[in-house]
Amino acid sequence: MPTVLDDRALNRATLARQLLLDRAALPALDAVAHLCGLQAQEPQEPFTGLWSRLRAFDPAELSGLLVDRKVVRTHLMRRTVHLVTAGDALAWRSRHAPMLRQRVLGTYRADFAGVDLDELAADAARLAADGVPRTMPELARALAGRWPGPGQRALGEMVVAALLPMAQVPPRGLWRTGGGARNVSLARWLGRPVDPPHQDGPGHPEGPDPVGRALVRRYLAAFGPAATADLRAWSGVAGLPGAVAALRPELVVLRDSRGRELLDLPDAPRPDPDTPAPVRFLPAFDNALLGYQERGRIVADEHRGLSVAGERVVLVDGRVAATWRTDAGTVTVTALRPLARAERAEVVEEGGRLARFLSDGGDGGARLVTGEG
Repeated sequence: MPTVLDDRALNRATLARQLLLDRAALPALDAVAHLCGLQAQEPQEPFTGLWSRLRAFDPAELSGLLVDRKVVRTHLMRRTVHLVTAGDALAWRSRHAPMLRQRVLGTYRADFAGVDLDELAADAARLAADGVPRTMPELARALAGRWPGPGQRALGEMVVAALLPMAQVPPRGLWRTGGGARNVSLARWLGRPVDPPHQDGPGHPEGPDPVGRALVRRYLAAFGPAATADLRAWSGVAGLPGAVAALRPELVVLRDSRGRELLDLPDAPRPDPDTPAPVRFLPAFDNALLGYQERGRIVADEHRGLSVAGERVVLVDGRVAATWRTDAGTVTVTALRPLARAERAEVVEEGGRLARFLSDGGDGGARLVTGEG
């Protein structure tokens, strides 16, 4: 019989994989790689995500990685802008391409009725070949003469988020720096072509779906133990059963308290459920919440909508217990449940450290608002 992990055991395993149980002594590049990227449609949020996970994190380090093209902002998992390593962007983009196209069509299918998407992609690639950074509306306007049917928003989103592998270039995403989203060809920006789709065949030396198998391993290392439904929810890619099946002989099979089958890497950390979990402040859209179909390991069902609404949350004893926002150098925390005195003190202390980080070492502090008056 598979080992059953109760909610607390699953919570502690998740925190360990997400570098939220103990801050890691990792370079920012290694942390981005381990986490399979950070969701980044809000450009400043990844800085808080790494601050909560790394010891002595310097935001200039992440900005430097963007400028040096070692990490990149691009549409990937779930058709969402992610901050990923350059190598992962190039290796994973083709595997995500069908999902990206289908998700844009799911929103704009009527706009593209009768449109040959391959021809549109070829026109867009010729336009982007000059390497000039363009906004989504600028790309749409440049293509609208030949493709007048789709609305400009639909046309721009189809090109940038689905048809062409694109990168959002700095200053977008740099620390404390504004800047609209301007897009260039991913291959041109990184100086290397996107890896082509892998073609499986009888007796192929790499085996079935090597990119998919790498995605499964990487996901479990950062998010496991997890169900296949969780893997689909994180990636948005439905076509991974073959990769999972090929890996099953080397994976551990577990179950959660609801009876769901969970898969995991055999040597991945699964800490003692009684391991203390420190207070952690998570940014908007953090993948520690969004990376699962079943999010009960970290957030109660009644608060599940906070993550998709872009609320920033506070973990107390490893679970969502509050939301937070910033205002004039102060981090304001709103409790979602009664907090014990020791919990309140830890929340205020950690919130003060976050305020000082966000204000570049200024005199920021934190205040706690509760429902108890």
